[in-house]
Amino acid sequence: MSQIYMDNASTTSLSKNALEAMMPFLTKEYGNPSTVYSFGRISKNAVEKARENVASAIGAMPQEIFFTASGTEADNWAIKSAAELEASKGKHIITTEIEHHAVIHTLQYLKRKGYEITYLNVDKNGRISPEQLHAAIRPDTILITIMTANNEIGTIMPIAEIGCIARERGVLFHTDAVQAAGHLPIDVTSMKVDMLSVSGHKFKGPKGTGVLYVRKGLKLPSNTHGGGQERGQRAGTENVAGIVGLAAALNEAVSNMQENNMKIKNMSNRLIEGILKIPDSQLTGDMVNRLPGIASFAFQGVEGESIVLLLDQMGICASAGSACSSGSLEPSHVLKAIGLPHVTLRGALRLSLGEDNSEEEIEIVLEKIPQIIARLRGGPSY
Repeated sequence: MSQIYMDNASTTSLSKNALEAMMPFLTKEYGNPSTVYSFGRISKNAVEKARENVASAIGAMPQEIFFTASGTEADNWAIKSAAELEASKGKHIITTEIEHHAVIHTLQYLKRKGYEITYLNVDKNGRISPEQLHAAIRPDTILITIMTANNEIGTIMPIAEIGCIARERGVLFHTDAVQAAGHLPIDVTSMKVDMLSVSGHKFKGPKGTGVLYVRKGLKLPSNTHGGGQERGQRAGTENVAGIVGLAAALNEAVSNMQENNMKIKNMSNRLIEGILKIPDSQLTGDMVNRLPGIASFAFQGVEGESIVLLLDQMGICASAGSACSSGSLEPSHVLKAIGLPHVTLRGALRLSLGEDNSEEEIEIVLEKIPQIIARLRGGPSY
C-alpha cells in the first residue's frame, strides 16, 4: 500500500533543491563560519548569502534576519524580548485565543512574571476585527502578537490592518508566520510588523531551522549568551547546512507559489466539496480567507483521533489538529474558541495538502473517509 501524505501543515518533505544546497555543508565544506581562514569563510559566505535570500523573500533587509533553530524559538525570543524592552512602559500584551502553543505558553510564562494578557475573541471563522484590537489597546500595552494564519483551521488574519493599528498606537507588533511563510506572500513593510517568525520545515526546508525578522532599529536583548554569532544576538556555531537549506526551500516556495497554490486550492476545494456531503459534518475556519492547503473538518458523534488511526491503517497520513498537541485528551483550544458545538468538538480532522499531492489521492481519501465515519458511528463496516 502506497502512502498518501496529507499532513503538510505538520511538516513537509525536504525539497530536492534544499537537499542539494545543503549537501556540501554536510560533507566537504564543514568549516566553522567564525574562523578567519578561507575554509571557514566558505561557510560564512553561505550563511550571509542565505540571509540575503531570506530577506528578499519577505521584503526585508539582510541585517533584519536572524537565524534560529525553530519557529518556536523565534516566537519565544520575540515575545520575551518585547517584554524586557518595554518593561518601563507597562506589562500589558494583546493576543488571540487561537495562537500556537509556542505563543500561548510563552505568554503564560510572562503572566507568572506579572504581565497581563488580553486574549481577543475570534468569530466563528477564527478572525478578529480591527475594532476589537483598537478597543483592547491601553496606555500600558507593550506588545501585540497575532499569528498570520492559523495552523489548525487555516484562517488568515487581517495582518496589514493589525500592523497599521499597532504602528499608529506605538505598540510593538509580532506575528507568528510559521504556517504562512512560503504559502502566502509575505512583505514585512506593507504588513508593518516589527518581528516575524518563520520555520523551515513548513515549506520543504529542513527541520530544526527558523528565522526571526526584527525591524531595523529595534535592538532585541541577546537570545543566547556566548560567542558573537548572529551579530552578537544569538550565540552558538551556526547550523550552516540547515540555514542554506531553509533559504533554498523558501526561495523555491516563493518562486513557485502562484502555480503551487492554484493546484493545491483546486484539490482542497474538491476535498471540501466531497467531505461536506457526509451527514453532520462541517468545515472549520474561514471559507475564503484561508490557507490554500488546509481543509479542516468536524464530525458529529466521532473522535478525531479514531478517524486518524483508521486512516493510518489505510496508509493515509492526517491529523486531528495541531501536531504539537498530538496525544492531548483536551479538545482543541482553537475549535473551542470558534464556538464549535460540544457534539462535534472532539471530531476534528485536518487534511493539509502540498504540491506533491495528486487528484487521484484526493479521490481515494474521499472514498475512505465516509466509510470510516459510518463505521465509527455504528453504521455498516467498510
